[in-house]
Amino acid sequence: MTDSAALRIAESAPPTTPTPAATKPSATKDKPRHRIVLERLLRHRPAVVGLLILTALAISCFGADWIAPYPHNRQDLLLGAQQPSSAHWLGTDSLGRDYLSEVLFAGQVSLAIGICVALLSTIVGTAVGAIAGFAGGWADELIMRVTDLFLIVPAIAVLALALQAVGPSPVTIVLVLSALGWTMIARVVRSQVLTLRNKEFIQAARVIGASNPRIVVRHLLPNLTGVIAVNVSLAVATAIILESTTSFLGFGIQPPQSSWGNMLSQAAGLIGTSQAYLLYVPGLAILITVLAVNFVGDGLRDAFDPQGRQ
Repeated sequence: MTDSAALRIAESAPPTTPTPAATKPSATKDKPRHRIVLERLLRHRPAVVGLLILTALAISCFGADWIAPYPHNRQDLLLGAQQPSSAHWLGTDSLGRDYLSEVLFAGQVSLAIGICVALLSTIVGTAVGAIAGFAGGWADELIMRVTDLFLIVPAIAVLALALQAVGPSPVTIVLVLSALGWTMIARVVRSQVLTLRNKEFIQAARVIGASNPRIVVRHLLPNLTGVIAVNVSLAVATAIILESTTSFLGFGIQPPQSSWGNMLSQAAGLIGTSQAYLLYVPGLAILITVLAVNFVGDGLRDAFDPQGRQ
């Protein structure tokens, strides 16, 4: 074939169109980061199941005033303890209270404590870790040594002593657990800030005259969203377990207030009797909540850092 013939064939050939595989990377690159994270999270099936469970629990517990079949602490001493029936789906306790209603109202306290502790401890820990990592030097050393002191404090013992001294209230539990729970996120945030503070975009912000607080708030913290989100989810589970433990031991929430922990404590003497299921219901509620929160935490970690799975 001559050169002129090859040239005519090339000119008459239809133009090639890019394949979907060639355009896919650019399409993915153009997506906003939050949309990419959301898509990854929705592909994580355990995380989706956990989100659905937590949503159902939150709606049921915080909407118990409208959803629960009976009012909170409504007693019927003549009825006494009854097995599950059409009138009382989970039966009644020794005071004749509808157990399904009591579990939902108790969930308000347990979930509220978990959420409040997670938010407060994460805010404090993030601020402390960001300051330590960005400041460096003697300030970093001082803050980290104080953090190490808080890490070795037994949370349950301190919480029990505080509740005995101040009084068993949800506010006391939230404040004590928040004061002790910020240490882990502080160490994680500090390590991330130490890695990021010498990156090019931080140096560029310094060159244009950005102040240190602005650099931390506008440039460092947005890059720690994944770490912070995962910590919030896992801190909820930790706070619920600690509150349940102290309430089960008799130091936490006291009647007429109720939480899943003190429901376990009140039903502890029913093991081996026909009413033993009253112990299993709040225990199952704690188990399901903690598992769901951990599933969501795993999904958030993989969504923000997909390479971390390898």
